[in-house]
Amino acid sequence: MSSPCDPQYAPVGDVGAALMVIDSRLKAIYDGKAETDPEQQQLSDQFAASLGPDEAKDMLDGACTLIYMFMQWLRMAHEDHDRDVIEYVVPSFVASMRMMPKSICPEVIPTMTGLVVAAGTGLSPNLWRKQYGDWSEAEMNPLEATAVLLAEHINRLTDDRDFATRMISEALSSSPEA
Repeated sequence: MSSPCDPQYAPVGDVGAALMVIDSRLKAIYDGKAETDPEQQQLSDQFAASLGPDEAKDMLDGACTLIYMFMQWLRMAHEDHDRDVIEYVVPSFVASMRMMPKSICPEVIPTMTGLVVAAGTGLSPNLWRKQYGDWSEAEMNPLEATAVLLAEHINRLTDDRDFATRMISEALSSSPEA
């Protein structure tokens, strides 16, 4: 029986734009900049302000698609070693989010954890979230952080700082809809 949260029913969104934001955040982390530099933040803010409602929704859907793709890769990697992705990814993910109180309020950690678990079990994160109502403003930074944390986790597992971004870029370039 098919679930209403099956990824086949989910909008893909603007994965390219979401990936650009995630890649930018990863580069800042790897360059040792815990905080985004003011100029980069201003560019990000201008970009976000230039988005209309449809483009913002597409980018949000794109971030959820990234989360889904990252969790599918992690699931397959863990299954290759007879491990459960939820058991091995979620605890460190939650611990990382708890260490980011300036960006992520404790109230949204359960939602972001739910997104990761949904994706790890083969459900669409955005359709899973949709059943609980509209996204809140308080969930936007944590959503971005979720994608960044998953990408960084993949990069650490592969010992390659660009692996997650490259994996998605290659998937996009080989997609017939690209």
